[in-house]
Amino acid sequence: MRLKPKHSRFIASKIARDLANTPFITLPKGRDRVAEVAKMVIDENLEKERRLDTKVKELMEANEEEIAIQHVRERELFFMIKKRLAPEYNVIMDYDERYTEVSYNILDELYENYLIEYDVNDNQVRNIIFKSFRDFAKSYDEIDDTVYNKIRDMKKEYIPGTIEYDLIYNRLYEEELIKRGMI
Repeated sequence: MRLKPKHSRFIASKIARDLANTPFITLPKGRDRVAEVAKMVIDENLEKERRLDTKVKELMEANEEEIAIQHVRERELFFMIKKRLAPEYNVIMDYDERYTEVSYNILDELYENYLIEYDVNDNQVRNIIFKSFRDFAKSYDEIDDTVYNKIRDMKKEYIPGTIEYDLIYNRLYEEELIKRGMI
């Protein structure tokens, strides 16, 4: 699952919750501070990808005529260019590898800022963070479908893309995350 900026708050909250509920981990400055740091690290990672996407779009716009002449599928071309430029922007394209890297970065930040204490191997703690990413990714589509169906079944019709729709979607999405114990 591709992470989106709106997900970072939810994933960070889940990471903090999962770490707080682990018996061999202590969070001396509390869950909220851990969630803040995790969100910051996730957002930094997402920003690198946003810059990469912007560069790919610029390249495609600069070569728009040639792309049209060659009858190239833009979506496939976008991905091919992105894959080629990813190392230059320090973006990992494989999501499991990416979650692993971000998990290490979160753990490093938490440890360096004295926000986490544990008496086990670093990998055990990193695995908890990684599992939070995986659990969120697995649940995302299911939650999205549930929220979409709830909105569709409402008496009032909401149009996707409107501010009103987005507000209702976000509220219901967060309620589903809470109901499932993800935040």
